[in-house]
Amino acid sequence: MIAVIGLVLGILVGLVFSPDVPPAFQPYLPIAVVAALDALFGGVRAQLEGVFNDRVFITSFLSNVVVAALLVFLGDQLGVGSQLSTAVVVVLGIRIFSNAASIRRAIFKA
Repeated sequence: MIAVIGLVLGILVGLVFSPDVPPAFQPYLPIAVVAALDALFGGVRAQLEGVFNDRVFITSFLSNVVVAALLVFLGDQLGVGSQLSTAVVVVLGIRIFSNAASIRRAIFKA
């Protein structure tokens, strides 16, 4: 419940203050959001399966975001930033859809 309250408060603060992302960080924000969504869907799946562990969720969340941002940074340094960004989004997207399918099966038993 605390996580939901924190999420709602974070969304409200973001809507009220409308923060600007510095141009240097703009290429990394979409990748970080997709990585965070992957961890979120994984956490929901684990909760529905009864194996949720808060330490695993937090480390998964932080490591997903950091590793995804580092991959995009590395791609930018190598001159293949857009290709590596696409690869990260595809891999994380597959994981998100896989977790979403598991969530659907757990909720609807189908």
